[in-house]
Amino acid sequence: MTQTVLPFKLHTTTDTLTAHAGLVLLGEYCEALGLREKLNSQLPGAKSGIGYAPADYIYTLILMLHGGGRSLADLRILREDKGLQALLNIGVFPSESAFGDWLVRHGNGEGLAGLANVQRELLALALSADNRKEYTLDIDATQIVAHKYTAEYTYKGEKGYMPMTGHIAENGWLVGDEFRAGNIAPAADNLGFIRYCEQQLPAGKHFSALRADSAAYQAEIFNHCEDNKQVYAIGAKQDASVQKAIAAIPENAWSVYRDREIAETVHCMENTKKAFRLIVTRKPKQQDLFEESAEKYFYHTIASNRTETAAWVKDWYCQRGECSENRIKELKCGLGMERMPSGDEKANALFFRIGALAYNLLVLFKAEILPKSHQRFQVKTLRWRFYQVAGKITRHANAIYLKVNESAFEFFEQIRASIWRAQRPHASPG
Repeated sequence: MTQTVLPFKLHTTTDTLTAHAGLVLLGEYCEALGLREKLNSQLPGAKSGIGYAPADYIYTLILMLHGGGRSLADLRILREDKGLQALLNIGVFPSESAFGDWLVRHGNGEGLAGLANVQRELLALALSADNRKEYTLDIDATQIVAHKYTAEYTYKGEKGYMPMTGHIAENGWLVGDEFRAGNIAPAADNLGFIRYCEQQLPAGKHFSALRADSAAYQAEIFNHCEDNKQVYAIGAKQDASVQKAIAAIPENAWSVYRDREIAETVHCMENTKKAFRLIVTRKPKQQDLFEESAEKYFYHTIASNRTETAAWVKDWYCQRGECSENRIKELKCGLGMERMPSGDEKANALFFRIGALAYNLLVLFKAEILPKSHQRFQVKTLRWRFYQVAGKITRHANAIYLKVNESAFEFFEQIRASIWRAQRPHASPG
């Protein structure tokens, strides 16, 4: 090539390089937590002595998801990153087809249960230094569009899946996930999912509050909360009885709330043990010139047993936007769970739970290791500022060195010092 736009020349090098020097430190943190040992002890191993261990699959997938990979094909980037493999002591690297076969083979109750146990162990570590004993649970369903032959149409009219997620509001931890077919309604067995999330908490910790959208507007959930002395705020379905209750609210009971009005009344359902507050907000509609009898307001209703003011309860309920919906967005858009790798639903369930584990490691890494200035960074920002720092790997006197730009050196040293302090006693020193 004799002509170029910019005055530089291309050459190859035999130096060992990595484009993911910051990702190495996430891997070092996983070693400090003893993640590989946890995975290998909780998930079924290979049936032969030459097979891959569970951590050979899951650990590599977690690195890929944090690094920005969105499909199994993106594992090639890590396969070609010999510097990353050398620093993290990754001696074996299954092929893409091996990854797919492993997901299908273990995407059943045993594989899912093993990952749930690992999640529970990590959650116990995360909460061990927290003096708080009571937490708020946010549950929600989310649609994953997938044009797979096994996918079913969701209530939104698209083929895909409809997994349930449960977050701890106070720290962002994804305490529960349940992968579901697209044609399963978000309201299906919400109480069972709530109980599963409660069981994931370590001894001495419990949920004292619950928030959910109208899919959880069910008498058995209200009764469960009352029986367990939990407060709740749940979106109310505007069925005939709720509409009648709203219509009975006197006009002088409405007061100004932000850009709308708010009022409340008492309501109950046929099978609820106790009545609850029905907190209602309304906002005027733009009236149609030819429909004088049309409803004048948009209404939103919340069922709650909290005793604070209606405005306070409404504000508390709306915190779901940050504590649940935005965290689901981080899981899907930030960590690649908006698309599934397989036509096998059980394989996708296992992949989604690995994604949940990758998400929780992000939460833990930010809380324990990263400085306060990085606490609110999304994973996309961490990739740009931290994970994708270039590094050069050299060896001298039986030692291995990761060389980074001088501007990143001090920050990397601070991170490594924090990882050393966070090392768990049972984790191998590496």
